[in-house]
Amino acid sequence: MKSELVFVYNSNSGKLNAWLDSAHKIISPKTYECRLCDLTYGIFKEKVEWARFCESVTKTYPSIELKFLHIDEFEKEYASKWLPKYEYPCILLSTYATVSGFEILMSPGEMNEITTTLDLINVLESKLKAI
Repeated sequence: MKSELVFVYNSNSGKLNAWLDSAHKIISPKTYECRLCDLTYGIFKEKVEWARFCESVTKTYPSIELKFLHIDEFEKEYASKWLPKYEYPCILLSTYATVSGFEILMSPGEMNEITTTLDLINVLESKLKAI
């Protein structure tokens, strides 16, 4: 059975938004509102340990597809009047067995408790083993 692990960043897509997000991280990192981005990206590029983890997931769990979306991309791709409102950032799990759409694998509150990329990786590895 194929599953999707959907990472939804708390920002919109596009080069201008990416530039503004990077500037925000530099100028006022404590007020930056996307913990998922903080944990997975530096100022300009993806963190090496995160990229390695994502690659290992696709090898270890070939039935899980990883998707990385911004709010506007997620809401466009999964638009439905039955889709619940989510708080961002979040990590969602979708399987064919999930009738209601997505299971919240990690909420913004849980993500805010995580302090390092390695901690995020460890939590996700634990959750993936339980799937």
